[in-house]
Amino acid sequence: MARSGYKSNKRQKELAKKEKQEIKRQRKIDKKADKAESPSNI
Repeated sequence: MARSGYKSNKRQKELAKKEKQEIKRQRKIDKKADKAESPSNI
């Protein structure tokens, strides 16, 4: 018996994973920008 909607479920899972990675990447960039703007070890 074939699984119903396997491809669509897999696709949704992949999209969610990509979205999460994008958010993480953006957070990393924001952190670097914050450190560059205000050096705390003066």
